[in-house]
Amino acid sequence: MAGEKILIVEDEVKIARFLELELTHEGYWVEQVHDGRRGLERASSGNFDLVILDVMLPSLNGMEVLRRLRQSSDMPVIMLTAKDDVTDIVMGLDIGADDYMTKPFAIEELLARIRVSLKRKTTNSHNNSIITLGFVKIDLDKHSVSCGNESIELTKKEYDLFKYLAENENVVLNREQILDKVWGYGYYGDTNAVDVYIRYLRSKIDDRFNIKLIHTIRGVGYVLKHE
Repeated sequence: MAGEKILIVEDEVKIARFLELELTHEGYWVEQVHDGRRGLERASSGNFDLVILDVMLPSLNGMEVLRRLRQSSDMPVIMLTAKDDVTDIVMGLDIGADDYMTKPFAIEELLARIRVSLKRKTTNSHNNSIITLGFVKIDLDKHSVSCGNESIELTKKEYDLFKYLAENENVVLNREQILDKVWGYGYYGDTNAVDVYIRYLRSKIDDRFNIKLIHTIRGVGYVLKHE
């Protein structure tokens, strides 16, 4: 549903203005700022539903803005980068970005990703419960994972992936399904990203606690099962 508040943090004034016009036309309420420190200040105000955040910003770069914002907020953030750099993309996702776009991009694709991110936020806000997988628990309110009394530290993307697998317990999910739901609509990166993050989760959960939750279905994908 349009009407949500979106903050654009982009130092290229023409791009920021273009985005503002397009988003306003779609029914969103939009504010734009042009440097990192001001962007962090406005994003931390709690007055927005989503942030479009450029990586290359004066005074404070987008990665640092995101890192500081994630200390107090899980508001959806879509990163913008002028470089098709896998390192930047992975870093942004690990810090807590919900999605990213590489310039130049089609406005229709950005609008689609905004809708997905906002819908995901709304869905998450209505899931006031705990998912229990044997000794492992996912607290959806606190955005945390634990095993027994021990906390499991996950990055934003690891948490999103583990939560998606848990919400589809005993359902085999292929890589494309996982990419669409966890990485966002229209993700064009390597599907190996799923395999990499599955390894991260196994290391932090299965291997660490000597349990078997995440199973590989060869030639298909992955399934989460606890027995």
